[in-house]
Amino acid sequence: MNTENLSLHTVCGLDELAEHQARGVSHILSILDPDRADPEAFGTYGTHRRIVLRFHDAIEPGPGIVLPEREDVAAILAFGREAAADGGEVHILVHCHVGISRSTAALATLFAQAEPDTPADMLIARLHAQREKAWPNARMIAFADEMLGRRGSLSEAVRQLHALQLRKRPHLDQLMRDLGRGAEVDAALRG
Repeated sequence: MNTENLSLHTVCGLDELAEHQARGVSHILSILDPDRADPEAFGTYGTHRRIVLRFHDAIEPGPGIVLPEREDVAAILAFGREAAADGGEVHILVHCHVGISRSTAALATLFAQAEPDTPADMLIARLHAQREKAWPNARMIAFADEMLGRRGSLSEAVRQLHALQLRKRPHLDQLMRDLGRGAEVDAALRG
C-alpha cells in the first residue's frame, strides 16, 4: 500500500471534534456506541468521506454489549485501503467516545496496515506519542494482528503499552476492571 499520502492522522473523542473542523480532514472513521446519536460536528467539516462503526468499548460479552468483531476490523482495513487509493493528501480522523481505546486501536490497525515492515513496537510508540493516554482495545488489536499476519506482535506491543499506562496511572487498574477490561490489566501485569 502506498503510504506517502497517509501522513496526517488525528485521533480524538467526541468532545474534541469541533477542534478539528478546519484542519482539512478528508477521511473520518467514527466508532460509536450502538445507541449513540450521530455527532452534529461533522456538518461544519469540509468535504470528507466518513464511515460509521457501532459497537461498545468492550473485550468480553455481557448483557446488552455489542462487541467489536472481526468484520469491524475488516471494515477499518477497507477504510484504510480506500483512503490510500484516493490519491492526493489524506488526513484521517479516527474518533470514538473518549478517544482512548476504540479509536486508538483503529489507528494502530491503520498504521500496521500501511507499514507492514515497521515493527509493531515502533507503531505503538508512535500511537502513544500522538495520543499519550492511549489504551487500545485488545480485542480489536487481536483481530488486526491476525488479519495482518503480525503473529502476535501488535498484541504484545499493546500489552506493553497497557503496562506502561498502569505504571504511570495506577488508578487505571481498578477503572479498567470496573469497565469489564480486567483481562487487559491482568495481561499487562503478568509482563
